[in-house]
Amino acid sequence: MVLDSLGVGELPDAKEYGDEGSHTLEHACLAVGGVWLPHLESLGLSFLAKLRAQQEEPKKLIGSYGKMAELSKGKDTTTGHWEMMGVITEKALPTYPHGFPKKLIQEFEKKIGRKILGNIPASGTEIIKQLGEEHYKTGSPIVYTSGDSVFQVAAHEGIIPLEKLYEICKIARSMLQGEHAVGRVIARPFVGLPGSFTRTHHRHDYSLEPFSQTLLDEMQARQIPCISVGKIWDIFAGRGISRHVSAGPNKEVMEKSLQTLQEAAFTDGFLFVNLVDFDMLYNHRQDPKGLSQALLEFDHFLPSFFDVMRKDDLLMITADHGNDPTDQSTDHTREYVPILCYGKELPGGKNLGIRSSFADCGQTIAEIFGISPLKIGKSFTKELSL
Repeated sequence: MVLDSLGVGELPDAKEYGDEGSHTLEHACLAVGGVWLPHLESLGLSFLAKLRAQQEEPKKLIGSYGKMAELSKGKDTTTGHWEMMGVITEKALPTYPHGFPKKLIQEFEKKIGRKILGNIPASGTEIIKQLGEEHYKTGSPIVYTSGDSVFQVAAHEGIIPLEKLYEICKIARSMLQGEHAVGRVIARPFVGLPGSFTRTHHRHDYSLEPFSQTLLDEMQARQIPCISVGKIWDIFAGRGISRHVSAGPNKEVMEKSLQTLQEAAFTDGFLFVNLVDFDMLYNHRQDPKGLSQALLEFDHFLPSFFDVMRKDDLLMITADHGNDPTDQSTDHTREYVPILCYGKELPGGKNLGIRSSFADCGQTIAEIFGISPLKIGKSFTKELSL
C-alpha cells in the first residue's frame, strides 16, 4: 500500500532539490497539534516521525519499521513507484519551470485542433480558478505543469467530454517522447460553474512505460497474479498487471482493497495499492489538517484489513516521495519514505533500518515469490524473520 507522498524526512541530497528541512509526516502532524495513530504506531510509525509533541513509545509493536532512500534522480510518482519494482531512473525526467516550448505547444494545438490556455507551472486548483471561466467560454483546454515531470490538461466535463479529454491527452503522450518524455500526461477534469469549479475523480494518468523489466513483468512471465487498485495501472502503463480495480478517493481504494483481499479466488498473488488523496487533495494544496484527517481514516481502516489477512500474508506500507504541506512550495519533496511491515505470524518489533533504495521493497517481494533477484535492492526477509 503506497500512501502517496507521505515522506518521513529530508534525504541527504534534499538541498540539491530545494527541499532542505522537509518532513511531510512530522510537520503535518505537529501543525495540527499532534495526531494519535494507534494502529500505524503499533507497526512502528512513531519511530520514524514525531506525531505528537509528547510522544510515548507504543506499548506493543506488532509490525516492523524502517525507512528507504531513493536512488533514482528526481522526486516524482513515476520514478518512486518504478524504483520500488526494480527500475532506477538515472537521469531525472524533464520538468518545465517556465512552461513547455512554444514550438511543442504549437504542434500540440495543431494536432488537437484547438488553441490552449495557460502553459505555466501552477497548482491544479489555482489554475482552474484563474483560467476556468475563460475555458468555459472558449472551449480551449488548460495546459499546465508543476515541479514534477508532468503535462497536465484541465477541462470542464460539460465543455470537453471525458472521452475527448482523454483523446487529447493520448495525443500529448504520443508527442512527449525523447527529450520531452515527461513521466506523466494527466487528464484533470472538473465540473461546476464559474466561481465554484471543483475537480473530479475522473482523472487519468498516461505514463511512460518503464525503461526496463520490472518486478511486475517478472511476475506476469511466471503467471503470478498482480492486481492493482487505484492509479498503479496508470503509473506502469498497465504493464505486468493482470487485473486492474478502478478506484478514486481513498475511501473507495480502501474498500476495494479489502474486498479484493477477501475474494476466495485470490489466494496467492500481489496486491498493489495507491492511495492518492494524501498527495492530490492535501499535500499539493498545503493542507496539513486534511492530511492528518486522511491519516486518521487510514489508521481506522487498518484493523479491518488485518482481520481478513491470511496467516501467510505480508502487508507493506510505504510511500513514493514526500510533499511537505507546510513548506513554501506545492510540489513534491525529496524525502525518505516509510516501510512498515505486518504479518500475523511475524514477530514484529524489528527495526529494518535505513534502506539504500526503494527497490529493497521489490527485492523482498521477489524473494517471497521465488523470483530471480532484481538487479538492484536488498531483501529484508531475514530481518522480518520470514
